[in-house]
Amino acid sequence: MGDPRGFLKHGREVAPYRPVAERIKDFRDINTSFQAETIALQASRCMDCGIPFCQSDYGCPVSNQIPHWNDHLYKGNLAAAIEALHSTNNFPEFTGRVCPAPCETACTLEPDSSPVAIKQTEMAIIQQAWDAGLVEPNPPKYRTEKRVAVIGSGPSGLAAAQQLNYAGHHVTVYERASRIGGLLTYGIPDFKMDKRLVTRRLEQLTAEGIEFVPNADVGKNYDAQKMHKEFDAIVLAIGATQPRDIAVPGRELGEIHFAVPYLTLQNRMNAGDALEEMITARGKHVIVIGGGDTGSDCIGTAVRQGAKSITQFELLPKPPAERTAKHPWPQWPFTYKQSSSHEEAMHAGIFDGKFEVNTTGFSGDGQVERIHAHEVEWKDGRFSPKAGSEFELPADLVLIAAGFVSAESYLTKAFGLELDRRGRIRTTKGMQTSDRKIFAAGDGYYGQSLVVRAIAMGRDAAQEANIFLGGTMNLPRSNHPRPL
Repeated sequence: MGDPRGFLKHGREVAPYRPVAERIKDFRDINTSFQAETIALQASRCMDCGIPFCQSDYGCPVSNQIPHWNDHLYKGNLAAAIEALHSTNNFPEFTGRVCPAPCETACTLEPDSSPVAIKQTEMAIIQQAWDAGLVEPNPPKYRTEKRVAVIGSGPSGLAAAQQLNYAGHHVTVYERASRIGGLLTYGIPDFKMDKRLVTRRLEQLTAEGIEFVPNADVGKNYDAQKMHKEFDAIVLAIGATQPRDIAVPGRELGEIHFAVPYLTLQNRMNAGDALEEMITARGKHVIVIGGGDTGSDCIGTAVRQGAKSITQFELLPKPPAERTAKHPWPQWPFTYKQSSSHEEAMHAGIFDGKFEVNTTGFSGDGQVERIHAHEVEWKDGRFSPKAGSEFELPADLVLIAAGFVSAESYLTKAFGLELDRRGRIRTTKGMQTSDRKIFAAGDGYYGQSLVVRAIAMGRDAAQEANIFLGGTMNLPRSNHPRPL
């Protein structure tokens, strides 16, 4: 390493978010950055630990070469740093913003509560590389005669497309929405990731020779069997977009919505789309059902829209504040964390978070006016109602962020593909589906997961498709785990 004692000389530092009072007034990126000198000192903290768990199965689904690019960054060799970073991760500006950074909880310095600021240095490398003109289109020198269709333009689909394009195949990406980017464009709020970052990458991919076809809903307005005949291989990166619903009395009332349509409408408004409808939290008592990242995104959006109050329900118990023996280092610790959106809602004085709460129904005259619930008790992995704990709250807008269950069934049926018991696309060891020329990646294959894992799966599916097509180029693999 450039400075083997860097972790002893310098403490952990991460750039703060923009001030809460400022950022809740707009949908601009909440992130800030350090000066290059400060980032270099943070990179120097990456120690010569011998076994870098940060890039192991515990730490990074794409096997990022974290000690290597931290070393290059500390020594001022930006070109080598971005080359090392891009060798495993097609889109580090995405993961540097929205990844929960399991690499940091697997860092050798984590037991001392001062892991290397890996997420910070990753974001710095790609930002500096773009500014220095080191990220340029890299079209293949030679083209094969093989044509590949990638269905879905989220992180998994884009990673698969770029890898297959590097192998020289002719790649066309199909997206059912009017804008390319999938989850990156529609699901992640602008304040977490500026959409200009997505546009910049799409311009690069287009210059590399990848073709994009929006408004192509395969299985509906685009014939799946026609595609099957025209292409030599197909990669399905369609996501797990079927949300988990809540079957309780009053579910049919108005102003009860799934989270993603709510987030999508705000992103579309920010992009300047003409909307026929809008879901807004302005002046409303908002209930968010679900305690994950999507629920957090709903909170941040509702704060910016001017919600009167926000209450979040989580069925599970509140996680512990510190790592427990149940999840020893370097495993991911299931601990209680407050997101930037929680911080914003608490700053505004409008937030209440409730754990171990189960929704029992909704009531109102045509539209939801109240939510009914009770507290629960957990034992042996099951919950039961807590006696005498029933309560109700005013609710003008309910957002269901209870997770996702499967891919869209109409598309898998259009190709005649087999599914597993959870509704995921069934694959063999090589990510090949029941149709030998169709490969699957992303949430539709794995289940709801992280952007970084989606990229890893896209890269792996591209390698498998390339082998199927007789490709000779070795496309780097990742180490993402297979579905259960």
